[in-house]
Amino acid sequence: MNLAYYPGCSGLGTSREYERSTRAACAALGVKLTEIPDWSCCGSTPAHALEHALSGALSARNLVGAARAGCDTVATPCPSCLSNLKTARHRMADDGFRAKVGRLLDQPADALAALPDVQSVLETLVTRVGLDAIRAKVRQPLAGLRVAPYYGCIMTRPADVMRFDDPENPTSMDDLLAALGAEVVPFPYKVECCGASYGVTRRDIVARLSGRLLGAARDAGAHAVVVACPLCQMNLDLRQTQVEWPGGKAVDMPVFYFTQLLGRALGVPDAELGLEQLCVDPAIAFRRAAQAVAARQAEEAAQAAKAAAQAAAKAAQAKQAAAANEGGRA
Repeated sequence: MNLAYYPGCSGLGTSREYERSTRAACAALGVKLTEIPDWSCCGSTPAHALEHALSGALSARNLVGAARAGCDTVATPCPSCLSNLKTARHRMADDGFRAKVGRLLDQPADALAALPDVQSVLETLVTRVGLDAIRAKVRQPLAGLRVAPYYGCIMTRPADVMRFDDPENPTSMDDLLAALGAEVVPFPYKVECCGASYGVTRRDIVARLSGRLLGAARDAGAHAVVVACPLCQMNLDLRQTQVEWPGGKAVDMPVFYFTQLLGRALGVPDAELGLEQLCVDPAIAFRRAAQAVAARQAEEAAQAAKAAAQAAAKAAQAKQAAAANEGGRA
């Protein structure tokens, strides 16, 4: 596959563990990530708040770089980058918008008409590598680990632009985690907003929205929440002590990037996955999983012992009945 890789700014800053684990997991799967030469910021939220053409130009510049490198698809781990890159590509169908972006980039408009496709790393792994191939490479199954997959609000929406999974009930991350041996719990808030960048200006909103998400994961019996977005991870993990827990019952809820659990299941050493950068101790989730496995094994052993005792009792009864019949004939 001619795959270009767009790390995004947060991967080199606040979410380095996402970047590290993405590269490590992809390497374990044999997926080569060719970084776009001289890539620049996609504009994030500020660019399109200022001028849509500016946002389109920043993203288009990166897509043009990927095309010049001979790549037909760009993969990025960050949903915000994904949204900007996909939106720019989508809007290039409009001649006027494409011409305006072309002037900003000093590029002929025609050069912007056929830009590479854009995918999330999650989509690339699920659709291009495939769940069967991933399952075959699992070395350390996530047995006993109960997880709540949280996609965030922009990975699948708007549907006509993102064109990936069900926009209201996506299942790709669920399926990936299940292939790794984890138990996926029912989680009704998988595409609800965590508060996003309000974590800077309106922490009260983030406290309420993120608290609702974490509370739902807690109530579903999850040992951890799994995300694909740096901003979601920050709000749920870094600010977990500030959230409003429904019912007031707070728990320590580790928040993993899906690539961290993928890498662990593939046998990548923890030191290469950035687990030490998580705020809520990830060992809590693994201990809970081990306890769940031990409890299940104990229950299975007890049931097996009970079944064996019942079988022995029936055999003894049958033997006694046979002896009684022999005695009667005598």
